[in-house]
Amino acid sequence: MRPSNDPPGTRRRTLIQYWGAVLWPSFIAAGLACGVFFAFVDPLRLRDISFPGQALSRELGYTLGFFMFWAVTALASAVTGYLLRPLPRDDDELPLG
Repeated sequence: MRPSNDPPGTRRRTLIQYWGAVLWPSFIAAGLACGVFFAFVDPLRLRDISFPGQALSRELGYTLGFFMFWAVTALASAVTGYLLRPLPRDDDELPLG
């Protein structure tokens, strides 16, 4: 492994930029997906199908749905960010991790 010649704080800034680039678009996508999904699906009907004995409110259904969509879109954005990493500079290093 080659020592890094980057100035101090560069790695931290890069991580913040990476997670910002992952979480912000996934937040917007989750909001849009939630709006489209719940325009056609009532959370109370979904509760009756999936958790018939539970007392879940409509607001909790919207909240859980939003966070589910946010987790899925954040995972997709994180995988995209991982795949867009630059390749190593040396020809003998394999990009395995």
